[in-house]
Amino acid sequence: RILELVGLNGFADRYPGQLSGGMQQRVEIARVLINQPRLLLMDEPFAALDALTRLRMQELLLEVWDQFRTTIVFVTHDIDEAVLLSDRIIVMKAQPGRIHEEIIVGFDRPRTAEMIASIEFLRLKQHCLKLLRSDSQPDTLARLSPLG
Repeated sequence: RILELVGLNGFADRYPGQLSGGMQQRVEIARVLINQPRLLLMDEPFAALDALTRLRMQELLLEVWDQFRTTIVFVTHDIDEAVLLSDRIIVMKAQPGRIHEEIIVGFDRPRTAEMIASIEFLRLKQHCLKLLRSDSQPDTLARLSPLG
């Protein structure tokens, strides 16, 4: 059932090294789901994937959540990914790592990748970007530069 959910039906006899990066991520998700965890911790799991594979993995994660309802703590630097996947976004300050703002994402589920073109999605993305920019230190590089 889990192999089917993560799209690995025909690959049960393969070793992870024989699979693509996206398929390896699917194996990792399947391994975790076998234990039916109440909490799933994911630290930038899709960062090294190409754009299309990343989108497919995001859609897979939405489906996994829909079926298992496992709490997922997902770390990402990708604003689109955060808005698409999250019910809550915690925007961190740069230094030291403190919470800048907690944002409630009010989009209905099930979610689809098509929602990234919606006005509501773009507004929330803009808000996140504004928070991140407000915390940046533009003069930091000048102070560190031997020319500054």
